[in-house]
Amino acid sequence: MAKPPGPVVLIEPLSGNTTLLVRIKAIHAVRRSKYQLIIIADTEDYDRALILDDYIQSSYQDEHFYHESLVHPAMVTHPAPRDVLILGGGEGATLREVLKHKTVQRAVMVDIDGDVVELSRRYLPEMHQGSFDDPRARVVIEDGFVYVENALKTGDKYDVVIMDLTDPYSSDIAKQLYAPEFFQKIRKILRDDGVVVTQAGNSFYFPDAYDMVLNGVRSVFPIVAEYEMWIPSFGYAVNYILGSLRHDPAALTADEVDKRLKERGVATAFYSGRTHIGLMNLPIHKKRRV
Repeated sequence: MAKPPGPVVLIEPLSGNTTLLVRIKAIHAVRRSKYQLIIIADTEDYDRALILDDYIQSSYQDEHFYHESLVHPAMVTHPAPRDVLILGGGEGATLREVLKHKTVQRAVMVDIDGDVVELSRRYLPEMHQGSFDDPRARVVIEDGFVYVENALKTGDKYDVVIMDLTDPYSSDIAKQLYAPEFFQKIRKILRDDGVVVTQAGNSFYFPDAYDMVLNGVRSVFPIVAEYEMWIPSFGYAVNYILGSLRHDPAALTADEVDKRLKERGVATAFYSGRTHIGLMNLPIHKKRRV
């Protein structure tokens, strides 16, 4: 661990015109991988954080808001998710949340950047909590696009697909994975009652990118839910878009959600039946169109 000799601040762009300043108190790792700059550092307000290309991806203080909101609405919407595919999620926290569901027999996590996974294993134990080594888990270092293409060829099927990728406007890595054509491929590797969920950046600062993802999901899935959650270390509310082939997340009651969580042995810090109802009913923040 290296303690900065003086005040060090991460300058994180929220948009082209707004910036978040985050004070750093210690740096654990800095590595330029084939794909991106990886920093793991301790911040004053958010504790330890994974930072990719100047964007905080996860922090100890608030990652449960992000990961529980990403994972559990989709997992609970499906009545019995056995096979789950995670695209991205290199720090292992999405995998951790998926594996909480006792129905899961196989969870495949595909991340393009092996350096992120390696550094997360070493420096972010509170995020992955050993999930990489769960016997139900398989970690694949590969381009998610290529993995899905190969799954189509082999006929591999999933109940839930979770896309935990970098924002399409913050990295070139994930852009093709947000395209409408890719959601067509996702549809083909899902079973007939399958569910997909993706984080979709921020609809206020980047409405065009958000609408692109939303329209891509809508073009493929008959049931679509939009929701968002404010993440303090991001400086904005992150958006999520859920697409389902049969089951409607908005039709679930709070009691039904809590029952499924209890039956599956899922313990959460934030998400619950009441949270689910709130997520499904809050409006999405967008700029006024002039």
